[in-house]
Amino acid sequence: MKIALIGYGKMGQEIEQVVRAGKKHEIVSVSFRTTSDTLDIDRIKNADVAIDFTSPEIVLKNIQQVSGLGINMVVGTTGWYDQLSEVEKLVEKANIGLVFGQNFSIGANIFFDIIKYASNQINRFEGYDVFGVETHHTGKKDSPSGTAKKLGEIILKNYPSKKILQTEKLDRPVKPEELHFASVRGGRNPGRHEIAFDSKADEIRLIHQAWGRKGFAEGAVVAAEFIKDKKGLYDFSEIFNEVNK
Repeated sequence: MKIALIGYGKMGQEIEQVVRAGKKHEIVSVSFRTTSDTLDIDRIKNADVAIDFTSPEIVLKNIQQVSGLGINMVVGTTGWYDQLSEVEKLVEKANIGLVFGQNFSIGANIFFDIIKYASNQINRFEGYDVFGVETHHTGKKDSPSGTAKKLGEIILKNYPSKKILQTEKLDRPVKPEELHFASVRGGRNPGRHEIAFDSKADEIRLIHQAWGRKGFAEGAVVAAEFIKDKKGLYDFSEIFNEVNK
């Protein structure tokens, strides 16, 4: 498979290393080696799949241009999901395949399933409250993270007493129906998400800690392998079980 990298920051470089180590695929194009660069349109045309890890400010434009070339995409950039309906129209019009996801880490997607199961089980018993905390490095551009939002969605669907995802700073007591998910930015942490179920009797604390970006890069390559010959819009968390059978 021929891959075009869109974005050559830490994630782009990690994906390049994973591809080279795997020796199954080839990087045929790299766009935005520096912030002043543009899309490498001529070489992207030669790719089977383009993988985008850029920024929310330019990702929609990237999708517009790459979909216009008829190239399938994996979009790991987060912070743009308010424009998802527009992207869905672009994918349909161009008749391409596109995978997006709040988190491409294999471990994180297993964590999603664990939180779903835990929420269903603990919700059966009275006396437990639930909240979340996520920590990322100083360079993280969005807050809360896409992963935090995904975890919040999972809990709200499986914990009926929680109806509102609250990610803002609170200068008041949290309401019983609010799921408070706090964000911390500082240092070099590549990503830590923890969910706590707390009662007067005990606490259950579940944590996913990324030690680096390799897991995200490996997941992005798995997504590229999945979408190579497909059409339509896919959420990586929805296809996770299928691509990892």
